[in-house]
Amino acid sequence: MHITSPGLAKAAGAAAALAGSIFVAVQVNHPAPDTFATETAQWMARSGAKAAMAALALAGITGIYLRQHGKAGLLGLVGYLVFAAGYLAMFSVEVVAITVLPSLVAGEPAFVDDVIAAATGATPQGDIGGLQLLFDLAGAGYLIGGLLFGIAVLRAGVLTRWAGALLAAGTVATAALAVLPESFNRPLAVPAGMALVWLGVSLWRNPVDRSAVRKGSGWAGRDREDAVR
Repeated sequence: MHITSPGLAKAAGAAAALAGSIFVAVQVNHPAPDTFATETAQWMARSGAKAAMAALALAGITGIYLRQHGKAGLLGLVGYLVFAAGYLAMFSVEVVAITVLPSLVAGEPAFVDDVIAAATGATPQGDIGGLQLLFDLAGAGYLIGGLLFGIAVLRAGVLTRWAGALLAAGTVATAALAVLPESFNRPLAVPAGMALVWLGVSLWRNPVDRSAVRKGSGWAGRDREDAVR
């Protein structure tokens, strides 16, 4: 199998688009935070989907960053690293939700309730240990990283600008959940998911710098042209 840079970029674009689609889909009819014990199977299914989403998003934003790194500058690098850390922490959170919490529902229901509360931004009644730091990292990485990364996409102008702006606005808007009712939690996730979809589509359609390819000469230039096609 012949692997090319445009092929890898397209794969990253597909991953980003799929991640955004999953992120939007899991918000539909999502169980309330206090129903983990009674809706354990559904919570596990959705947590599995979120874990897959985080892994796909990590691959997607890596491709998005590499496609525009020359124009994204330091802001793009910092935004990417923070955003990636947020998705990595998010992946870890969902793995805990799948592999640990279900076994504790019967014996430690108060702990499970506290973990779910902390995961949704509420204040746990008891001590949940290092999980609180993990939740904080996931939240801060998603909010701050998404803001910086979205602005970098907008400024670079390599991929769809409005998707970068929507990503920045959609991720930073989640900060309002601190003062808004829990019912706003799901709708506020949709803009960032849609932004990720369209950034993925943009990367799929525009996987390489075609102007740089045209500057190639000889066999190397023709090889790059063939790769783009």
